[in-house]
Amino acid sequence: MSETLINEVEKALETIRPYLEADGGNAKVVEVTEDGIAKVELLGACGDCPMSAMTLKAGIEQAIINAVPEVTKVEAINMTVES
Repeated sequence: MSETLINEVEKALETIRPYLEADGGNAKVVEVTEDGIAKVELLGACGDCPMSAMTLKAGIEQAIINAVPEVTKVEAINMTVES
């Protein structure tokens, strides 16, 4: 997918990033596939938090899908702390 689409997903992440950072975590966009799946990497505390799955679905995925209609699903590519 285009760089523009990745930038739009990144902007959507910016809207919830302060909440992730408040809990010691973060997320970054790795890619957006041709079939509309945004792949994100959970970083910091988000990588090993037991609530990560809920954060991904209820927070990150909703923010991205609401802001970028081309995205139909969000997947985390890892659930471990980045070293």
